[in-house]
Amino acid sequence: MRTTVDFSPLFRSSIGFDRMLNALETASRVETADNWPPYDIAKTAEDDYRITMAVAGFSHDELGITQERNMLIVSGQKAGEDKGEYLHRGIAGRAFQRRFEIADHVKVVGAGLFNGLLTIDLKREIPEEMKPRRIEIAADRAMPKSATKKIEGEKQAA
Repeated sequence: MRTTVDFSPLFRSSIGFDRMLNALETASRVETADNWPPYDIAKTAEDDYRITMAVAGFSHDELGITQERNMLIVSGQKAGEDKGEYLHRGIAGRAFQRRFEIADHVKVVGAGLFNGLLTIDLKREIPEEMKPRRIEIAADRAMPKSATKKIEGEKQAA
C-alpha cells in the first residue's frame, strides 16, 4: 500500500528550496513498476558515491551517460534486433533511460562496464568559498571603525 505525502505546507514555509521540494514531490509519484534495469546506490566515502546498474547484454557502445545540471541520465539502446526465434525470452534487452537527481557540486568522475555491471563513480566537490571556515577572534583588537561610527551615531541621536 502506497500513501501520498502532501508537501504543500513545506512550500508555504520555505524559500529557496523549490528544487529540493520538487524532487521530493516527484520521487513520491514515481511508479514502483519502473524498476528496470535494477541498480544500487552506495556511499563509498564521505563525499564519494557509486551507482551500480545491472545491464547484462549491453555493450559499452550501446550505453550512454549524460550529466546535465542536476540530472544524471543513463540510457541503453540495443544496436540491432535479434531475429532468432525464441521459445522463451527472459533476458531483457529493451531500451531504457534511467534518471538520477543529483545534488549541486556532484560530478561524475568515472564509469566502467564489467561482467554486465555498469558502475558510475560520483564525487561531491564543494567549492572552497562554500566550505565552513573558522573566524579567529582577537582579544586585544580594537572595535572595527564601522561599528565605532554606528555607536557614536546612536549616542548623538539619544
